[in-house]
Amino acid sequence: MPTSTAARHTTAARRSTSERAEALAARLETGAALLATFAETVTEAEWANRIGVRDGRTIGVIIHHVATVYPIEVSFARTIASGKAVAGFSWEDLAEANAQHARENAAVTKDAALALLRRNSQEAAAAVRQFTDAELDTAAPFSLSFDAPMTAQFVLEDHAVRHSWHHLARIRAALGR
Repeated sequence: MPTSTAARHTTAARRSTSERAEALAARLETGAALLATFAETVTEAEWANRIGVRDGRTIGVIIHHVATVYPIEVSFARTIASGKAVAGFSWEDLAEANAQHARENAAVTKDAALALLRRNSQEAAAAVRQFTDAELDTAAPFSLSFDAPMTAQFVLEDHAVRHSWHHLARIRAALGR
Protein backbone atom coordinates (compact mmCIF):
# COMPACT_ATOMS: atom_id res chain seq x y z
CA MET A 1 0.00 0.00 0.00
CA PRO A 2 1.47 3.40 -0.95
CA THR A 3 2.45 5.68 1.87
CA SER A 4 0.30 8.79 2.14
CA THR A 5 1.79 12.26 1.85
CA ALA A 6 0.83 12.96 5.47
CA ALA A 7 2.58 9.79 6.66
CA ARG A 8 5.72 10.70 4.72
CA HIS A 9 5.75 14.19 6.25
CA THR A 10 5.20 12.75 9.73
CA THR A 11 8.09 10.32 9.24
CA ALA A 12 10.31 13.10 7.87
CA ALA A 13 9.42 15.37 10.80
CA ARG A 14 10.10 12.61 13.31
CA ARG A 15 13.41 11.84 11.60
CA SER A 16 14.60 15.45 11.73
CA THR A 17 13.50 16.26 15.26
CA SER A 18 15.52 13.85 17.38
CA GLU A 19 16.44 15.89 20.44
CA ARG A 20 19.62 13.87 20.85
CA ALA A 21 20.68 14.42 17.24
CA GLU A 22 19.90 18.12 17.58
CA ALA A 23 22.00 18.34 20.75
CA LEU A 24 24.91 16.54 19.08
CA ALA A 25 24.70 18.84 16.05
CA ALA A 26 24.57 21.92 18.27
CA ARG A 27 27.66 20.78 20.18
CA LEU A 28 29.48 20.14 16.90
CA GLU A 29 28.55 23.64 15.71
CA THR A 30 29.63 25.21 18.99
CA GLY A 31 33.03 23.51 18.89
CA ALA A 32 33.61 24.49 15.28
CA ALA A 33 32.59 28.08 15.99
CA LEU A 34 34.94 28.27 18.98
CA LEU A 35 37.79 26.90 16.87
CA ALA A 36 37.05 29.33 14.03
CA THR A 37 36.76 32.31 16.36
CA PHE A 38 40.06 31.47 18.02
CA ALA A 39 41.74 30.80 14.66
CA GLU A 40 40.78 34.28 13.51
CA THR A 41 42.99 35.69 16.30
CA VAL A 42 46.01 33.61 15.27
CA THR A 43 48.72 35.70 13.63
CA GLU A 44 50.40 34.62 10.40
CA ALA A 45 53.53 33.70 12.38
CA GLU A 46 51.47 31.64 14.85
CA TRP A 47 49.62 29.97 11.95
CA ALA A 48 52.92 28.31 11.01
CA ASN A 49 53.74 27.18 14.59
CA ARG A 50 54.12 23.45 15.00
CA ILE A 51 52.05 21.76 17.69
CA GLY A 52 54.05 19.54 19.98
CA VAL A 53 57.06 17.40 19.35
CA ARG A 54 55.17 14.21 18.47
CA ASP A 55 52.54 15.74 16.20
CA GLY A 56 54.58 18.38 14.39
CA ARG A 57 51.70 19.72 12.31
CA THR A 58 51.23 23.47 12.08
CA ILE A 59 48.25 25.25 13.57
CA GLY A 60 47.01 25.99 10.05
CA VAL A 61 47.25 22.38 8.97
CA ILE A 62 45.45 21.20 12.11
CA ILE A 63 42.54 23.59 11.58
CA HIS A 64 42.30 22.48 7.94
CA HIS A 65 42.51 18.85 9.12
CA VAL A 66 39.54 19.27 11.47
CA ALA A 67 37.52 20.73 8.61
CA THR A 68 38.60 18.01 6.19
CA VAL A 69 37.64 15.05 8.36
CA TYR A 70 34.12 16.10 9.38
CA PRO A 71 32.59 14.24 6.41
CA ILE A 72 34.67 11.12 7.16
CA GLU A 73 33.74 11.14 10.84
CA VAL A 74 30.04 11.49 10.07
CA SER A 75 30.28 8.72 7.47
CA PHE A 76 31.79 6.40 10.10
CA ALA A 77 28.79 7.10 12.37
CA ARG A 78 26.37 6.64 9.46
CA THR A 79 27.95 3.23 8.71
CA ILE A 80 27.58 2.18 12.35
CA ALA A 81 24.00 3.51 12.39
CA SER A 82 23.20 1.20 9.49
CA GLY A 83 24.40 -1.76 11.56
CA LYS A 84 27.57 -2.30 9.54
CA ALA A 85 31.07 -2.46 10.98
CA VAL A 86 33.70 0.15 10.28
CA ALA A 87 36.57 -2.23 9.63
CA GLY A 88 40.13 -2.12 8.43
CA PHE A 89 40.98 1.43 9.49
CA SER A 90 43.58 1.45 12.26
CA TRP A 91 45.21 4.15 14.35
CA GLU A 92 48.30 3.63 12.21
CA ASP A 93 46.22 4.28 9.08
CA LEU A 94 44.86 7.42 10.73
CA ALA A 95 48.37 8.64 11.57
CA GLU A 96 49.46 8.08 7.96
CA ALA A 97 46.37 9.87 6.61
CA ASN A 98 47.09 12.80 8.94
CA ALA A 99 50.73 12.92 7.80
CA GLN A 100 49.68 12.78 4.14
CA HIS A 101 47.15 15.58 4.74
CA ALA A 102 49.88 17.67 6.41
CA ARG A 103 52.24 17.20 3.46
CA GLU A 104 49.56 18.08 0.92
CA ASN A 105 48.26 21.12 2.82
CA ALA A 106 51.42 22.60 4.33
CA ALA A 107 50.75 25.97 2.69
CA VAL A 108 47.05 26.23 3.54
CA THR A 109 45.93 29.80 4.13
CA LYS A 110 43.87 30.94 7.06
CA ASP A 111 41.05 32.08 4.77
CA ALA A 112 40.92 28.72 2.99
CA ALA A 113 41.04 26.69 6.20
CA LEU A 114 38.36 28.79 7.90
CA ALA A 115 36.07 28.68 4.87
CA LEU A 116 36.37 24.88 4.76
CA LEU A 117 35.88 24.62 8.53
CA ARG A 118 32.69 26.65 8.38
CA ARG A 119 31.28 24.85 5.34
CA ASN A 120 32.11 21.31 6.44
CA SER A 121 31.00 21.83 10.04
CA GLN A 122 27.64 23.16 8.83
CA GLU A 123 27.24 20.21 6.48
CA ALA A 124 28.28 17.77 9.22
CA ALA A 125 25.81 19.29 11.68
CA ALA A 126 23.03 19.02 9.10
CA ALA A 127 23.94 15.36 8.54
CA VAL A 128 23.97 14.69 12.29
CA ARG A 129 20.49 16.17 12.59
CA GLN A 130 19.24 13.43 10.25
CA PHE A 131 20.07 10.62 12.67
CA THR A 132 17.14 9.03 14.46
CA ASP A 133 17.36 7.95 18.08
CA ALA A 134 17.28 4.32 16.91
CA GLU A 135 20.22 4.98 14.60
CA LEU A 136 22.15 6.76 17.36
CA ASP A 137 21.60 3.68 19.56
CA THR A 138 22.76 1.18 16.93
CA ALA A 139 26.11 -0.44 17.71
CA ALA A 140 28.54 -2.23 15.44
CA PRO A 141 32.25 -3.05 15.51
CA PHE A 142 34.39 0.06 15.10
CA SER A 143 38.01 -0.51 14.14
CA LEU A 144 39.27 2.68 15.83
CA SER A 145 37.89 1.24 19.06
CA PHE A 146 39.67 -2.09 18.52
CA ASP A 147 36.55 -3.59 16.89
CA ALA A 148 34.49 -3.14 20.05
CA PRO A 149 30.84 -2.50 19.25
CA MET A 150 30.30 1.25 19.52
CA THR A 151 27.05 3.14 19.06
CA ALA A 152 26.69 5.68 16.31
CA GLN A 153 26.19 8.31 19.02
CA PHE A 154 29.51 7.39 20.63
CA VAL A 155 31.28 7.60 17.27
CA LEU A 156 29.80 11.05 16.68
CA GLU A 157 30.68 12.26 20.17
CA ASP A 158 34.19 10.83 20.18
CA HIS A 159 35.07 12.03 16.69
CA ALA A 160 33.04 14.72 14.88
CA VAL A 161 31.76 16.49 18.01
CA ARG A 162 34.94 16.28 20.09
CA HIS A 163 37.43 16.96 17.33
CA SER A 164 37.33 20.77 17.23
CA TRP A 165 37.32 21.01 21.04
CA HIS A 166 40.34 18.68 21.27
CA HIS A 167 42.43 20.58 18.75
CA LEU A 168 41.38 23.99 20.09
CA ALA A 169 42.70 22.98 23.52
CA ARG A 170 45.98 21.79 22.00
CA ILE A 171 46.38 24.98 19.96
CA ARG A 172 45.65 27.21 22.96
CA ALA A 173 48.16 25.28 25.06
CA ALA A 174 50.82 25.55 22.36
CA LEU A 175 50.28 29.31 22.11
CA GLY A 176 49.95 29.78 25.86
CA ARG A 177 46.56 31.46 25.62
